Amino acid sequence: MMKLEISGLSFSYGERQVLEDISFGVAEGEFVSLLGPSGCGKSTVLKLLTGILSPDRGRILVDGEEIRGLSSHFAYMPQNDLLFPWKTILDNVCLYGRIHGSLEEMRERAREYFPVFGLEGYEDSYPASLSGGMRQRAAFLRTALCSADILLLDEPFGALDVITRGEMQDWLLAMRKELGKTVVLVTHDMDEAIYLSDRILILNPAPAGIHGEISVCETQRDRDWLYGQGELRREIHGRIMGKERKGNDAL
Repeated sequence: MMKLEISGLSFSYGERQVLEDISFGVAEGEFVSLLGPSGCGKSTVLKLLTGILSPDRGRILVDGEEIRGLSSHFAYMPQNDLLFPWKTILDNVCLYGRIHGSLEEMRERAREYFPVFGLEGYEDSYPASLSGGMRQRAAFLRTALCSADILLLDEPFGALDVITRGEMQDWLLAMRKELGKTVVLVTHDMDEAIYLSDRILILNPAPAGIHGEISVCETQRDRDWLYGQGELRREIHGRIMGKERKGNDAL
């Protein structure tokens, strides 16, 4: 059974149809990226999953049960870190615990994870004193501390400079086993999708549907491996531009 199943999902903003009959599944512990041009509806898919938006048609299932509206199964991380500048990093990452009445328990868990997330010693610091990458790690820790079993990442490194973004991608790749979560990532960065994903779902321009699917089977990944993926980049670019793949989809 798939952890997450999306079936026939369609959505319109007024008269403008954004998504049309999108269907895909994500297995337990799998990392899937939604890749496509800007404005194709990638982020709208995540907003439908979180319950911020309601679909015109279609079904969303988690563990075989249909989800309607807001659900504790999902934790959403946007592009900007959204840390409160007047709160310490510890207080920021424990926001979920404050809202749901488990603050002290979450503060204990958070302190255990600060070294893992590269934030040890910054528990009582304020966001203004952290670098962009550290702020994103803090935002990621806040998301990971939620009880949700599916992480929805909406271009979480898109606002960072290219060097810091690469460092954060390396960090996330190393953190995957530690997190133990099912992940859906929205990105328009081909290299990011190749580097982090088990599968890449390619969306065509709005009204978007799934235009292609590519599996990335290599488990031992590093930057040298990524730099050698020219053929895969060409394949993904061809799919985005509407060209059909020739040959096997698993690479």
